[in-house]
Amino acid sequence: MRIKKGDTVQVLSGNDKGKTGEVLEIIPKTEKIVVKGVNIRKKHVKPRKQGEEGGIIPVECSIHSSKVNVVCPKCNKPTRVGYKIEKNDKIRVCKRCGAKIK
Repeated sequence: MRIKKGDTVQVLSGNDKGKTGEVLEIIPKTEKIVVKGVNIRKKHVKPRKQGEEGGIIPVECSIHSSKVNVVCPKCNKPTRVGYKIEKNDKIRVCKRCGAKIK
C-alpha cells in the first residue's frame, strides 16, 4: 500500500467525499484504512464496571484505500504516489509536482 500511518488523505468517493483527515490505522490484509473524522458510525457501549457510564459513542470505521488519495504537503492537492530511488533509499514522491512525501 502506498498510504502510511500519519499521512493526510482526501476522500474521493462515498458519503464523506471531499473530506480530509489523518490516517490513524492501516489494515494491509484487507487494504483498508481508518481516517480521523471520516466514516463515523455510532457504537452502543454497555457499562462494564460499577460507576462506569454506558452510551452511544461515535467511532471511525475503516474505508477502502482505493477511495482516498494522499494530499501533497507542497501543492496541497490530492495526488497519486510515485517512488524514486536516492542513495539506496526508496522515497515517495508527488506525481503532480515531484515533491517528497514524508
